Amino acid sequence: MRRRNHYDVTNRVEIARPDAVSSAVGELLTALYPGTDLAPVQSAFEVFRQLYAGTLRGYAGCDTWYHDAQHSLDCALAFTRLLQGHERSAGADERLGARRGVLGVIAALFHDAGYIRRDGDSARNGAEFTFTHVMRSAEFLGDFLPQAGFDRETAMTRQLVHFTGYELALDAIDVRDDKDRRLGFLLGTADVMAQTADRCYLEKCRDYLFREFTYCGIAGPTRPGEPAATYRTPEQLLKGTPDFNRKMWAERLDGYFGGVHRYMGAHFQGPDLYTENIREHLARVQTLVEQDALDQLRLKPRAIRAAEMRELAL
Repeated sequence: MRRRNHYDVTNRVEIARPDAVSSAVGELLTALYPGTDLAPVQSAFEVFRQLYAGTLRGYAGCDTWYHDAQHSLDCALAFTRLLQGHERSAGADERLGARRGVLGVIAALFHDAGYIRRDGDSARNGAEFTFTHVMRSAEFLGDFLPQAGFDRETAMTRQLVHFTGYELALDAIDVRDDKDRRLGFLLGTADVMAQTADRCYLEKCRDYLFREFTYCGIAGPTRPGEPAATYRTPEQLLKGTPDFNRKMWAERLDGYFGGVHRYMGAHFQGPDLYTENIREHLARVQTLVEQDALDQLRLKPRAIRAAEMRELAL
């Protein structure tokens, strides 16, 4: 069966639905850490649903397109799979353990919560927080984690989430314990792998990411006297996608993060379906750019924003 737009790399988990992803993540965690209390994970998924649907008090709900609910759900699932691969591969002294594992799932789920507008924010759209969303996500986690029983890890996790962004230099992220840093490497890797393995990654870059970039000033036309935008057109963004990804893998995934993406193969106990999909996407966009045929990108994904989240709950 051809992979469906809103399903994971196995074409079995509907990553647009919090209940489906919560179930898949719960099964993996139960198999990995038998007897672990998953109440914090279940609570996190429920709060996530409310946050993104716009029914959580004080928040407007998701209005971004690329960084929608599906991306964060996909990231949480990818993180849990990487975690399982790591724990299968590590010696007893190197395993991260259940508490860190659960904490990592929660961080993955809320790593982009900073895009959600709060009551009182003057932004027209959450994409205006592109350059500060990780700090805002850290603040959200700072409020949520004590309620979930992770008081003592709260300060560390507010740093940990920065492994998914560019607001702090990687060396400036204040996570000192080796196991906590490895958790951060898994988190940052899962974020990249989830979004770039998405079936509609290329179309989402063109139609959704470019649109978000116009809100923060790095895409679209500019007025006389203003600095030129990085991307003038969606096509220019797509043309830079292969080089951007090569640089990111060299510097981050294979570089600073120590190649922890290899644990995805340990999870699948065979071919790594995420990396296979990523390679296909990047090879395809490179070919289409060379052939001046970007108009052949014709998938029609649906952004899972606040209204869609409310519909899914019916």
